[in-house]
Amino acid sequence: MNYEIKKDKTWLVREEERVYEARSQGVLGRKRKRFRLIDVFAGAGGMTLGFSKLCGHAFESVWANDFSDTCVRTYRRNFGNHCVSGDIVDILNDAKTEIPPADVVIGGPPCQGFSLLNKNREGDPRKQLWRPFLEIVERSGSQVFVMENVPQLLGSFEHGEIMGTAEALGFKCWGEVLCAADYGVPQTRRRAFIVGCKFFDPSQVFPPRKTHFDPRKGGAQTSFLQADSNGYLPSAVKWRTVRDAIADLPAPKGTEIREEAPPLDLHFGRSPTPMSIARYKAIPEEGMNRFDLQKRAPDLTPGCWIRKKSGGTDLFGRLWWDRPAFTIRTEFFKPEKGWYLHPKQHRPITHREAARLQSFPDEFVFSGSKVEIARQIGNAVPPSLAARVADVVYLLLTMNNR
Repeated sequence: MNYEIKKDKTWLVREEERVYEARSQGVLGRKRKRFRLIDVFAGAGGMTLGFSKLCGHAFESVWANDFSDTCVRTYRRNFGNHCVSGDIVDILNDAKTEIPPADVVIGGPPCQGFSLLNKNREGDPRKQLWRPFLEIVERSGSQVFVMENVPQLLGSFEHGEIMGTAEALGFKCWGEVLCAADYGVPQTRRRAFIVGCKFFDPSQVFPPRKTHFDPRKGGAQTSFLQADSNGYLPSAVKWRTVRDAIADLPAPKGTEIREEAPPLDLHFGRSPTPMSIARYKAIPEEGMNRFDLQKRAPDLTPGCWIRKKSGGTDLFGRLWWDRPAFTIRTEFFKPEKGWYLHPKQHRPITHREAARLQSFPDEFVFSGSKVEIARQIGNAVPPSLAARVADVVYLLLTMNNR
């Protein structure tokens, strides 16, 4: 097939649908060669999971890195022993380091340097960790890369630096902010993705069309042309909800990691104080939060919340059964940190529930303490979102191999 046909929008639309259908049927990796994958700043491996196992094994992880020994142990338990532990700058400066050839490099340089939660983000050295990422892209000979981060990355000064450096390496680049719920994750997490490709303009295929729609906004059109014009696949279905993800789980037991098979191994609770339980019971309805607590039970409301008149609407919030969750962060087991109360039970969500809301399958194995596992869950790229990005990367790479 010649290059001009490859650029045709109708052909690209049909090919995207074909790739998604093949992945959904679990046969994508059987159709062509497996592409070699490197994951930098891999964490527990949420992106690798989306690209490999959830993408029909169309991508094979050949090298990975993370600074956290616990994350590396989790990655190795799920994907193999090729994940290297340590500071990526030190690793790249080591003359003994060999970066293997790869077709695609993925990863999320630590986002604290860009996050609005970081009050000292100006001058934060973590804003420059995209540089070793692109060095690995160059040393591996990759034809495609995917960089993930918080939405604040796009439009920042560093975003311009990243685009300029990547273009100097021969890449065409495009960036978009994606909502995880639009791609099958029961959570409205928003993340920025920058896709670079050496042989094709990624803006022609990225962002991927949505597979799920918000039923409160009327939904996706069913006809082919209308669905495409609205950014949805014709087969799009309703957003997945909290109920879809966790309603089948029994009440949690104990306060420690359980010696049971998944999903019950991570389905444990906490030991709340009587005051905490009283607060939970004071806001029993779905969607209530700290402002409702103050209205209904001011005597139970912490003074700092009463003095804070604005902001923080997601604090001490109760989830809705029939909506996606809000962003699952690393301290989801603390209701005072976010919208983490169970829709009906008077407790915060468990580790297993958080993992499901991030779209991790129950068979994924986490290593570490309760706090370390929570950090891995909250920091991960939702695997189902990563799988949809992988569809686009697979389409690009197969175009170049025809």
